Amino acid sequence: SMAQPRPSRALLIVNTDFGGDPEFGTRRGAKREAEKLSKVLSRLNYEVKLMHNQTAKEMEDLYRQESGCEHGEHFVSIISSHGKEGVIFGCDSEPLQLPRIFQILSSGKCPVLTKIPKIFFIQACRGKELDHGEVLECDSGGPEPEREADCFSVYLSMPPQTAVMFACSPGYVAFLNISGSMFLQALLKFLEGEERHLALNRLMTRINWEVAFRCQARGTYEGCKEMPCFVTNLLQEVFPFSA
Repeated sequence: SMAQPRPSRALLIVNTDFGGDPEFGTRRGAKREAEKLSKVLSRLNYEVKLMHNQTAKEMEDLYRQESGCEHGEHFVSIISSHGKEGVIFGCDSEPLQLPRIFQILSSGKCPVLTKIPKIFFIQACRGKELDHGEVLECDSGGPEPEREADCFSVYLSMPPQTAVMFACSPGYVAFLNISGSMFLQALLKFLEGEERHLALNRLMTRINWEVAFRCQARGTYEGCKEMPCFVTNLLQEVFPFSA
């Protein structure tokens, strides 16, 4: 019989506890959501590694390990943490630059990873702006006003064959509540439904629509909106979830 194709790998990192750092609230709701995503990806034939509360250095090491692994047709990574433009925070409140992650995955040490589609879903703030309203609790970090966001720095640092989807637009906050984040809840809903058969760019466009039109913040942020966005340099349509 034919050898089974090698399973694709998925790395999920969810940081919820920032050691009482006053700048970073505990991210309630993020853990259960990540566990559900890891279950659904397993059902779609991914070999899933789900890691909780990683320091910036540990996150970097996880991507370094991935670059040494045998990979299947796609590599998917979901990151859920506090952040600011181009940066994800470790549970030690230390920053990890996204371009650093990309550099590790395209370092030539892993020719397999250079060739296959690398797909990122990032639930983290990219600044302090709200569509309207006042910020009290969100996935951002640090009180300093954001400089004008350089949207292209992430794009220019992406390795070949990469798609990155962010929960929100550059400079903006991403919302999280007890039942989870608007963005990853939408991803979960589609991975559990028929939308999983769509080409990735169409799936991402559906997520944009779902979050922009169906979701609005409750409580503190009553009525505030979020607009995800994605950047891709993939050269062909890919169907990563249609297993």
